[in-house]
Amino acid sequence: MRYFATFFWTFLLVNMASYVVSSMTGSAFHFSTAIIISVVFTVLLFIIAELIPAEPSEEH
Repeated sequence: MRYFATFFWTFLLVNMASYVVSSMTGSAFHFSTAIIISVVFTVLLFIIAELIPAEPSEEH
């Protein structure tokens, strides 16, 4: 469920950002490109989440 929720929100936010940027630049909105970018961002989010330690640091 965590993976689906992450992909869902990434999908929505990337498509929204892609639509706004393409509208501002005057180019055409490509849904397939936005889907590919959202999949890439989702994978990058999972990799970053695995690299960050879950335990708090003991050093002060």
